[in-house]
Amino acid sequence: MTQQTCPCGKGHYAECCEPLHLGKLKALTAEQLMRSRYSAFALQQIDYIVKTTALGQQAALDKEAIADWSKQNQWLGLEVVSAKEKLDKTHAQVEFKAHYHDGQKAQVHHEVSHFVCQQQQWFFLDPTVDMHVTMKQPCVCGSRKKFKQCCAQFL
Repeated sequence: MTQQTCPCGKGHYAECCEPLHLGKLKALTAEQLMRSRYSAFALQQIDYIVKTTALGQQAALDKEAIADWSKQNQWLGLEVVSAKEKLDKTHAQVEFKAHYHDGQKAQVHHEVSHFVCQQQQWFFLDPTVDMHVTMKQPCVCGSRKKFKQCCAQFL
């Protein structure tokens, strides 16, 4: 039996991103979470995309749009440009290029993403989610800190 290469490019899917997708393991770093999210897009694992987004943002995600984008593209590969795992005690940044084909031509999605670690678990901070959060409200990540003292600078 041939092992499937992981879409993230780090090895075999069964040892790389699959244990994260199945909930058997949690990402140990922001880069590992970002790689597993790329693989989830490539494999249409939409529930994983949702559950690895900041807790306060999950309900506002458009699951149908995420699923459509995931299915409409052929995912060609991932290039991690840089990973800054310690922006502060709980935040990290990963710059990456996701290569895909949209059915007409090859495309590159180049992004600098921010992540937050809460209760020993990494979450993606989605800058596209319109939350209407004020600076004095509880943070979207679930830290119980005020938004301005936690994730505001990353969103």
